[in-house]
Amino acid sequence: MKLFSNLSGIALSVIGIAKCSTATPFLSNAMVAPSSSTMDSVFGIARGGGIFGGGNKKKESEADVKDKLKAESGETFPALSQEEIEEWLGHIPVFAVTDSNGAGVVLKPDNDTSVMYFFFSPQMANATLAQLKGTNDELDLKLSAFSLGKIWYKMLDNGDDQEIKLKKPGADDSEAEVLTGGNVEYRLVPDTRDLLGARMLLTMTPEDGEEMKKAGDSMTPELAQKAVEKAMTESPEFKENYNEVPVFLIAQMRMQKPAGEEGGEAKTILPMYFSLQTMVGTWQQFMTAQNDPEMKDMEPAINVMNLHKLVEMMKEPSEIDFRSCLLLPPIPAGAPGGAAPPAGMGAPAPQASMGGGGGTLGDI
Repeated sequence: MKLFSNLSGIALSVIGIAKCSTATPFLSNAMVAPSSSTMDSVFGIARGGGIFGGGNKKKESEADVKDKLKAESGETFPALSQEEIEEWLGHIPVFAVTDSNGAGVVLKPDNDTSVMYFFFSPQMANATLAQLKGTNDELDLKLSAFSLGKIWYKMLDNGDDQEIKLKKPGADDSEAEVLTGGNVEYRLVPDTRDLLGARMLLTMTPEDGEEMKKAGDSMTPELAQKAVEKAMTESPEFKENYNEVPVFLIAQMRMQKPAGEEGGEAKTILPMYFSLQTMVGTWQQFMTAQNDPEMKDMEPAINVMNLHKLVEMMKEPSEIDFRSCLLLPPIPAGAPGGAAPPAGMGAPAPQASMGGGGGTLGDI
């Protein structure tokens, strides 16, 4: 294990970084599916059978998802600049193990590999911190939070030209080894639950969903294990435990950003989530509050996209208005969440009548 020192200038305070919570949804289009029962033994998300392939739902390609998100006007929007992408990602916290000065910890699983991990889940990052401290009580290490926007271009996407000083814990700068960024592999690690959720979305068939719906609350561990094993072995994407980060969205869910104090018009926002459970829980909480029985039975049409591919799409002109999309950070376990709108987001417009877990990675 070594430390490197080019991160200390972008460390954030761990307290108060989750500026956005979840928002109350409303429907923008009537794309719904039948109701379904629970799959709590796998995710703790109600009505999982319908969500993960129930009814007549068919698997959608990336082109299908992009088609759903196109602006109704047919307008083509200009590409986002690097500054806009950094700002779009900027409020998302990721966590890494550092020394007391904020210098990142680089792990060496073997003599030829240097790795630094950034975790979306503070619980996973804390488990890694505890494991490292367990190997040496004298290590002065802590958990630090970083802005995903600030590290995206500097390290994750284009860090090959960065000069890095590597040194062993406790050593002074004269003993540092100078490397270029390309000699350090940066790994962005999603929450294991969301990774599994993405794999299940891509592998479960309508028949699998119907089988879970029939099982209902009495679904056996064997049935759940069967679904998990299929997701782990047959998923066409999100096969790695790092650098394949799922982003979830419900195409018919929108939030309303009110007009500013200086005037202007209210803006409709498409929320995108790193946490599948937070997104579905927000949807279900709102649906439960509906008085119309037909609305209570509506099922969300969930889609999943790869974060890196999503950012690449933003760099090109698109029929999707990415400037009207909001990326919502995961809510840490035990933190107050629910359906409160994020900062600057108002109540849903009356459109269409309604408005981390896991442990350490194997090579750590």
